[in-house]
Amino acid sequence: MHKKTLNLRKLFNRARALKCIALVLLSMALLSGCSSTKNTTDSLSSGLLLAEPEMLSTKAQLAVAHYTNSLYRLQFTEQERAEMLFQRGLAFDSLGLISLARRDYAESIVLKPRFAQAHNSLGVLYTQANMHMQAYDAFDASLEIDPSYNFALLNRAIALYYGGRAQLAVDDTSTYLAQDPTDPFRLLWHFIVYRESSNDEAAKIMLNKARGALFEQNWASSLADYYLGIVNESAVIAALLRDVTSPTQLNHRLCEAYFYLGKHSAYLGKYTKAENYFKLSLSTNVFEYIEHKYARIELAKVRRARLDEMQAQ
Repeated sequence: MHKKTLNLRKLFNRARALKCIALVLLSMALLSGCSSTKNTTDSLSSGLLLAEPEMLSTKAQLAVAHYTNSLYRLQFTEQERAEMLFQRGLAFDSLGLISLARRDYAESIVLKPRFAQAHNSLGVLYTQANMHMQAYDAFDASLEIDPSYNFALLNRAIALYYGGRAQLAVDDTSTYLAQDPTDPFRLLWHFIVYRESSNDEAAKIMLNKARGALFEQNWASSLADYYLGIVNESAVIAALLRDVTSPTQLNHRLCEAYFYLGKHSAYLGKYTKAENYFKLSLSTNVFEYIEHKYARIELAKVRRARLDEMQAQ
């Protein structure tokens, strides 16, 4: 009976995934049908269909309840309490409750100042809030405590990038990429930061040279090809659909893909399309991904750029 239930569940999940894939394929057909080189018409179709957004994690909600109950009812050492607050903060963060997460991260650091992970997580939330100086301090503290904590290296670079200090961010993204040259997302962030600090031609030369280290079977390698102008958006979506086995996996990939498609559209001045891509990334509800975390910052940047363009005309 148990085995049959598991098999039925697998079939149900696969059916949902196939349905989501069909909707995305239809979405791309609609997208390609309404493409235009002019920004005023270069938008996604109003009838665009999406994969089903991620549901709020039951596991994370139960974790919040568990940690809250334990923190109020049981006695812990300061170190133990700091760890529990951090874990509850992660649960809040994964549910999109960033104000509650920030409070827990900050309190955990008060109890345990040399807590590299908590400093890093707090720094990400500072970056989301455009509190750049606080973010730099948080990431510096994380790396001072644990120089091998590589996530803080990337997140510091992103904070510097959004704080208008891309030239300072290049060293961090270069170091982060060197630690794993086969990771497409490390390469994409290095390209984005490098292009901001130099120019498009130099960045593309770098990207083209580094592209050879990426694995072809990794769907995200198609994003590097997209930035190089080798493939179009439809090819990126086709690549991410390969080997998808669940709606959750599909949503995670769409969150990433829409963000980077939006970044390139914004760079090309296709602001309406970029804005819609960032909204699509947000609509996946994959709160824990950095692409989701920073999509709202990108939306604000696009809107400012479009306003500046209108005022200049």
